Amino acid sequence: MDAFEKVRAKLETQPQEEYEIINAEIKHGGFVYYQEGCCLVRSKDEEADNDNYEVLFNLEELKLEQPFIDCIRVAPDEKYVAAKIRTEDSEASTCIVVKLSDQPVMEASFPNVSSFEWVKDEEDEDVLFYTFQRNLRCHDVYRATFGDNKRNERFYTEKDPSFFVFLYLTKDSRFLTMNIMSKTTSEVWLIDGLSPWDPPVLIQKRIHGVLYYVEHRDDELYILTNVGEPTEFKLMRTAADTPAIMNWDLFFTMKRNTKVVDLDMFKDHCVLFLKHSNLLYVNVIGLADDSVRSLKLPPWACGFIIDTNSDPKNCPFQLCSPIRPPKYYTYKFAEGKLFEETGHEDPITKTSRVLRMEAKSKDGKLVPMTVFHKTDSEDLQKKPLLVQVYGAYGMDLKMNFRPERRVLVDDGWILAYCHVRGGGELGLQWHADGRLTKKLNGLADLEACIKTLHDQGFSQPSLTALTAFSAGGVLVGALCNSSPELLRAVTLEAPFLDVLNTMMDTTLPLTLEELEEWGNPSSDEKHKNYIKRYCPCQNIKPQHYPSIHITAYENDERVPLKGIVNYTEKLKEAIAEHAKDSGEGYQVPNIILDIQPGGNHVIEDSHKKITAQIKFLYEELGLDSTSVFDNLKKYLKF
Repeated sequence: MDAFEKVRAKLETQPQEEYEIINAEIKHGGFVYYQEGCCLVRSKDEEADNDNYEVLFNLEELKLEQPFIDCIRVAPDEKYVAAKIRTEDSEASTCIVVKLSDQPVMEASFPNVSSFEWVKDEEDEDVLFYTFQRNLRCHDVYRATFGDNKRNERFYTEKDPSFFVFLYLTKDSRFLTMNIMSKTTSEVWLIDGLSPWDPPVLIQKRIHGVLYYVEHRDDELYILTNVGEPTEFKLMRTAADTPAIMNWDLFFTMKRNTKVVDLDMFKDHCVLFLKHSNLLYVNVIGLADDSVRSLKLPPWACGFIIDTNSDPKNCPFQLCSPIRPPKYYTYKFAEGKLFEETGHEDPITKTSRVLRMEAKSKDGKLVPMTVFHKTDSEDLQKKPLLVQVYGAYGMDLKMNFRPERRVLVDDGWILAYCHVRGGGELGLQWHADGRLTKKLNGLADLEACIKTLHDQGFSQPSLTALTAFSAGGVLVGALCNSSPELLRAVTLEAPFLDVLNTMMDTTLPLTLEELEEWGNPSSDEKHKNYIKRYCPCQNIKPQHYPSIHITAYENDERVPLKGIVNYTEKLKEAIAEHAKDSGEGYQVPNIILDIQPGGNHVIEDSHKKITAQIKFLYEELGLDSTSVFDNLKKYLKF
């Protein structure tokens, strides 16, 4: 996950203005590097908001369709800048290296780069380390130099297909960490930031089920790991010259039901960004005296955007929610206080409510939900409800600002985000309780959430829609098979629906990497039979279904189009069979498969997709869509 891959919304004095996507930017020295139009540019820090900038590279030279900069890294002495460039219709990327001089020139380009970082060697030569991605797998690490001593060599290859590699430079730039990870296990090697040609040092050999991440400060390693009991993340530390696990000392433990979102290291402080019982917190740890200050953040906030920052005196970050654009906050270490951005207060804070609720699943587990609706809404039982779910890979449900969600709330909708097991909202155990042969827990949680919402007066089945993307499609498709009476309509994007056949096809790029999430039906009969119990494609039957709108991408490598088409055809056949026995007057549900060109997996900001999905929901629920599209145009640049 890269801190530069972020969305920043700018709303001026009026709440319903166009919002702008800000691509990657980075501050280095006295300059800010960013994308302006179709160019990589830089400007002096104090002039970053003006039009006084220097063009470093024109992206049009790459001959790509609508390219954008995904990530930027500047060499330590600013002789070079590297930028990863992608397009919206593909996951493929190109890394360019530009030599910074009076006449900037592209020094090199590398295809299919995932992560990359600069270090400087003993001879003051800039060295670029990068990972090469092939068929969605990152197994190779390269290092390259430029100028008179140009070279490019493979540095490391991971042989286990269930692991992938990514690079991270510690906050103080002292070490480059080479992180080798599967879904449940990790191994980290240290590359000396002062001697990058020396062999890397292994911190701890991989142990199945043990995850760890590393930061550095003052010759000590700070290690975020799940080793020991309970198997949730805790902060440990050890001397940098004795990094093995037997030397790790416990430094800080988290409360139960806590998700560690991120960690930032400063000269005298360590800052933990946390989600505890579905609320956001920041813990500031004083490294001189081991003091801890826990700050509970505003209840409207649902997600962090962590800014890159080299100021040792301040820790800036942004808070956001699905219906509110990001707002800046800064923790100032000297004052020991949190300061929020002043200026125009978004009116959504007064015109809407955010509720933290819980549903009791059938095994008694309490499942958190986040619910939004207008403050002045009357008779909520008659309002439309849009439920969102994910529940896989230990990932949180996306709670970033989405203008179309804001428009729906303004138009009277209730939004409900269901944080079911399989996701990561309550920590690592929450994920473990919803993967492999516990995947049905997530389905039971989702059903309990929707029933609880209806029982507590939030909408009704005839006005309820369910939405998900990617792996979230597993739970949605399973619910449509098991409890279709709870829903009126469904929208899915790039959904994973044919779990069994996909996980049995080891020629697909991600099958081996994802065995720890779904199981291995090819060699384990128990896994195969369990997947058959919930796999959406395996459980279609002649019955009434909600109307379903599916957006798929023609060359999607993560979720093959073949499985989505197979699901859609089987579903239509089952619906047609059910309709024969239902007599005259039976309203056949609409099943729409919208296949978009391109090879990307999910395109969040596709106006065409957003418009099609909202149109579908309004038509299926019998709602007047006149005002919603007028309001949507105020946000999106059509």
